[in-house]
Amino acid sequence: MILALDTSTTACTAALLERDGTIVASRDELIGRGHAERLVPMIKEMLDGHVPSKILVGVGPGSFTGLRVGIAAAHGMAIGWSVPLSGMNSLALLAASAPAGEGKVAAAIAGGHGELFVQTFDRKKLTATGPVLNLTPEAAARKVDAPLVVGSGSEALVEARRDGEALPLLPTASRALALPELLRSLECKPIYARAPDARAPKDLVGAA
Repeated sequence: MILALDTSTTACTAALLERDGTIVASRDELIGRGHAERLVPMIKEMLDGHVPSKILVGVGPGSFTGLRVGIAAAHGMAIGWSVPLSGMNSLALLAASAPAGEGKVAAAIAGGHGELFVQTFDRKKLTATGPVLNLTPEAAARKVDAPLVVGSGSEALVEARRDGEALPLLPTASRALALPELLRSLECKPIYARAPDARAPKDLVGAA
């Protein structure tokens, strides 16, 4: 069985899946900033003593703090259980959590400073049809033409574009195995998609 988890948004989501995608158990909780306190107990409850054969963890883009919590927990469990670990694209997981359909779907989440993390996918195959973008809603509106936009940033993007459908849903780890292999075989380190807010003082830049 495969343990999938994602903490890139205000949701804490985890699922135990058979290799064919059958859901053995799943948990989806809206917890805001409490990932560190809730993630491991949630997984323990769900596993009920079982040990997975592999771990998939969302690596972003998304909340800096949430990503670090999820990835650190996944690394610790993979070492403790001696099982393989892979990263998955969190925006792809969000797109996979949308209702089935044809055409394009864009996943958009709030990325801080009024900007969005956005990526477009084929709604049926869930393959990426564009790169990860970090843009204001107005700039994203000029680049993203998917008729359906999902995620916490969907309403801001659709409002700026004045066209399309917004679904402010959250990702569910139970859809992890719907992702193409390429998007769930990533290096297990955060995809931040923009530079951290912290900056070195100007008088220290280049001093080394």
